[in-house]
Amino acid sequence: MEYAPFSSWPDVAPRLIAVAAGREAADMVIRGGIWINVHSREALPDHSIAIAAGRVAYVGPDASHCIGPDTQIIEAKGRYMIPGLCDAHMHIESGMLTPAEFARAVIPHGTTSMFTDPHEIANVLGLDGVRMMHDEALMQPVNIFTQMPSCAPSAPGLETTGYEITAEDVAEAMTWPGIIGLGEMMNFPGVIHADPKMLAEIAATQRAGKTVGGHYASPDLGPDFAAYVAGGPADDHEGTCEADAIARVRQGMRSMMRLGSAWYDVESQITAVTEKGLDPRNFILCTDDCHSGTLVNEGHMNRVVRHAIACGCDPLIALQMATINTATHFGLEREIGSITPGRRADVILSSDLTDLPIEMVIARGQVVAENGAIKVDCPHYDWPDRARNTVHLGHALAAADFEITAPEGANRVRANVIGVVENQAPTQALKAELPIIGGLVEGEGDVCQIALVERHRATGGVTNAFVSGFGYQGRMAMASTVAHDSHHMIAVGTDRDQMALAANRLAEVGGGITIFRDGEELALVELPIAGLMSDSPAADVAAKAQKMVEAMHACGCQLNNAYMQHSLLALVVIPELRISDLGLVDVRTFEKIDLLEPLA
Repeated sequence: MEYAPFSSWPDVAPRLIAVAAGREAADMVIRGGIWINVHSREALPDHSIAIAAGRVAYVGPDASHCIGPDTQIIEAKGRYMIPGLCDAHMHIESGMLTPAEFARAVIPHGTTSMFTDPHEIANVLGLDGVRMMHDEALMQPVNIFTQMPSCAPSAPGLETTGYEITAEDVAEAMTWPGIIGLGEMMNFPGVIHADPKMLAEIAATQRAGKTVGGHYASPDLGPDFAAYVAGGPADDHEGTCEADAIARVRQGMRSMMRLGSAWYDVESQITAVTEKGLDPRNFILCTDDCHSGTLVNEGHMNRVVRHAIACGCDPLIALQMATINTATHFGLEREIGSITPGRRADVILSSDLTDLPIEMVIARGQVVAENGAIKVDCPHYDWPDRARNTVHLGHALAAADFEITAPEGANRVRANVIGVVENQAPTQALKAELPIIGGLVEGEGDVCQIALVERHRATGGVTNAFVSGFGYQGRMAMASTVAHDSHHMIAVGTDRDQMALAANRLAEVGGGITIFRDGEELALVELPIAGLMSDSPAADVAAKAQKMVEAMHACGCQLNNAYMQHSLLALVVIPELRISDLGLVDVRTFEKIDLLEPLA
């Protein structure tokens, strides 16, 4: 495996100095544009950029002294010259793509730096899987920095993962060349109560001089929040309202505001800057996460910046939140995040600072995309068989595996029901009275069944419960091996036969997403790598994902990006109610609860 070669600033400083002074010719000069300076928050017209060895050598009104006979000239023609965009928090696997294909999808949208936490594959393949993601990331023509996953399992004792991440794993990963810090510390109760394992992971990261990612998914901003911050996490993306954003920056954290395929948390938090007037330097934009359909059809970080501007944010401040603020947070202000001498030459050309059309993308001094078309190769890692054979059910499933037996003598029961909330990661803890037919509890109205199917150790285990909010109708089922964070298999359906068909189909293809109705497969997205990713081009995966969305609509679901809701129903670190292989989990108390309750 070969990493994409790139020289450090000290290695090429003599050349940068010579080009800036006019003693040597630049490799490239971008001429006659409006320089977006994110350090001073200025738009400076009639400037040029000289690039050498993949880094910025000179920025000024006239770069003619840097031009030689072999210098590539790019005429900016009065367009804005913007630093390449940075995604501060994301999980590549959630795009259903490998790092190479994810990079290929986002480069034309102006993303040149990503800070990725591969904790999805960590749950399936452990440290081995993290290393595969790390290695493919370093092969790319843009900057993909890897955060070592911190929590597999994310909630010890409440779920069973394929592998467990240890403090020793974290310490080892801190020595790898592409590791930038520790991934989101989702086990916030563990930090609050000084769990030795969690503190050891944080300590290993801090002693390596790297950044600890946060994840505080609780509305409690009292002593528990203070204890979490005291434990070391340096940022948080789980805020959903203005008070959350303000509390984080006041405590010295960075508030990461996300706009993904299903999470719309920017509008409700950016008022801390636009209305309350807080210093914007501690606010950062991110996606967390975008699936392939969003990437192909709507964009990536350019979409987030446009949205922030539409929410009333000054365009230059929004760009700071997607460039220099991110770079500074991760200790990379002298490497990426701005168009200034010595930094990697990551530049976007755009004719409009509000709509942000991405007309040309330059990364490390190379034109990598133009007018939406990729111009470079994104090399693939050779994924081994052990990464492609990860769905182990133990036996073929049948309708009987999804039965929920009623208490003896009961005619109706009260069930704890997971309530899906559109465009939000949190769920609701609902209760519903459900009928009993033939000794089995049945869904009714908008309440249908959900099952967590164990797929790592071939135990044959199936945990059954109920969910509300999808609006499904008819005899149908949807199943996915993308089931954050433990990534077993989630099946949701109105009919147990269809649930069995869907689950068995995913075992057959090695993972992915499928939808069945009346015995017919309406859509299939194959994700053969760890049951999470495809190494096919993003456009191909997006086309299959679109058929999945259409199939969900055909089955009655009208929610925005409902697949993302589906994939998070086992995420036992975000309130209120979730399902795991060990049962139904009330995340408000971090305790397992009974599915059925006696009626008074």
